[in-house]
Amino acid sequence: MSFKLTILGCGSSAGTPVVGCSCKTCLSINPKNKRTRCSSLITLDNGKNILIDTSPDLRQQSLRESIRSIDAVLFTHIHADHCHGIDDLRAFCQINKKQIPIYGNEEVIEQLNLKFNYAMAEPNGFWEKPVLRAHIIDSLIEIFNTEITPVPVFHGRSLINGYRIGTLAYITDVSEIPNKSLELLCGLDVLLLDCLKHEPHYTHFGFDQSLEMAKKINAKETYLIHMTHSFEYEELKNKLPKSVYAGYDGLKLTVD
Repeated sequence: MSFKLTILGCGSSAGTPVVGCSCKTCLSINPKNKRTRCSSLITLDNGKNILIDTSPDLRQQSLRESIRSIDAVLFTHIHADHCHGIDDLRAFCQINKKQIPIYGNEEVIEQLNLKFNYAMAEPNGFWEKPVLRAHIIDSLIEIFNTEITPVPVFHGRSLINGYRIGTLAYITDVSEIPNKSLELLCGLDVLLLDCLKHEPHYTHFGFDQSLEMAKKINAKETYLIHMTHSFEYEELKNKLPKSVYAGYDGLKLTVD
């Protein structure tokens, strides 16, 4: 199985630049310091697009990457910076005249049904709003002939989903990975891993924790995501160990 991953956004909930901030990263002209809210796109070799999370910047990300179709969405958790762009899925429903299946754990689906009930509908010939069908995922499933395994991790006290697709895993907003979930992360070629800021945080990995976990999981390549403006791209890149890289918006990876 071969597919492509595009990092649509590698920023934290505030994005970078941060509103009102004049730090070096926020004032940088380096495009790799411009971080929209966290999301990624899996493009399968059959052309199907699987989106991971609907960030509030989904419209901007879609225009930047010329995305014309979203065929399924995997949600990691219910926080605003990961789901409040859900209304922008309506563009893809309109363009392609189709309902989009969405997936998440039981809490995510329950909350999405409450917050965005207007979008949870069967097709009726009108496409002025998102038309979505929700599915609870708590074990391995197959989407478009591709096996996807939810990887439960702790985000503070909340148990949320990371995801494994083939030899790639996507783990954002994590403060602890249970041993049973670590077993699901063996033999990875590519790992995308939460790294909020330099200091430890009670709901996210800080820099040292991310590097420790990257070493423990031992993927061939690890890319840091969900970063605040405390990381300036060039400075971060130069302090990373071998096989660990700073993610950036628009980065494209091929996974075999």
